[in-house]
Amino acid sequence: MKKFIIIDGSSMLSTSYYGNLPKSILFEKDEEKRKAMYGSILQTSDGRYTNGIYTMFRTLLAMYKKVKPDYLAFVFDMSRDTFRRTQLGADFYKANRKETPAPLKEQFIAMEKILQDIGCKVLMSKDYEADDFAASLVEKFAGKDLATYVVTKDHDYFQLVDSNTRMWRIVDRKKREQMIDTYGIYGKEVYEGLPSNVFEYTADIVEAEEGVRPEDIVKLLAIQGDPGDGIPGCKGVSAAAVPLINAYGSLEALYEEIDSCQGDAKEEKKLATLWKQWGVKQNPINRLKAGRESVFLSEKLAQMKRDIEIEENIEDFAFSIDIEKWKEIMQDYEMQSLIP
Repeated sequence: MKKFIIIDGSSMLSTSYYGNLPKSILFEKDEEKRKAMYGSILQTSDGRYTNGIYTMFRTLLAMYKKVKPDYLAFVFDMSRDTFRRTQLGADFYKANRKETPAPLKEQFIAMEKILQDIGCKVLMSKDYEADDFAASLVEKFAGKDLATYVVTKDHDYFQLVDSNTRMWRIVDRKKREQMIDTYGIYGKEVYEGLPSNVFEYTADIVEAEEGVRPEDIVKLLAIQGDPGDGIPGCKGVSAAAVPLINAYGSLEALYEEIDSCQGDAKEEKKLATLWKQWGVKQNPINRLKAGRESVFLSEKLAQMKRDIEIEENIEDFAFSIDIEKWKEIMQDYEMQSLIP
């Protein structure tokens, strides 16, 4: 079966940047002092930053050697002001994230251009996030005689995992070894053919890790929230999310059950007693009632968009690199060691 690899370029470049950043900058809390040390970041002789680009290409080359893809796509973020803010009105979405450092911002622009110049398909838009494009690619192509893999560090992508789509999560070697030891029962031999910093998530492993199946990950995030993305969820109900989702299957069914009590304290107590048998230790009914609007908004924020119009057909993503252009760019960015 042919392989289609979808790479979250924003996630991989960010991980590469911080992974190859001088420790003095990485751990410096004062912004001005940090900026004053930017000169120690790996860069070309004419001052173009390359630490993230270099590390990301090393990762990609290692991946290519292990797993030669038939089709390849890169997805990138362009803006935080996507439809989640403009259409859903969630101004707080990702508002807690710090401004992207100038050296990383510069490398985002450079990497997106390099990938396109050497012949790779790059999808990005001001209206959607990288994961929305990944989800739409999966929706259009997965299962059509293709084994599809999404490469990222972000756990949001668990929602895309199914029998046709696996998630290759970027982890350090120690974490990878721990995961293989824990989940080797699902097929330890598969990891011999993967890069040393990748762990493959199947639907069974997602369920073992998160407590719910991949198709229920969005509902889990709707209740638990995601501080990293600024998804609020329902405060104080996190521990109850897994058993309630597994029992009711949908947020609508959960709230129908709560509403059936009609606010009667005795009926709500009976319901809480039933939930206790399922492992819900503290009664979350009042918090769920108060947080209803937040829960359903959080569900919309967490749900990756699967219906972005993808004009290309699968052959447009066929893996093909302009080797001469690659050599030229590596020379220009003074990364000659990557050419061989």
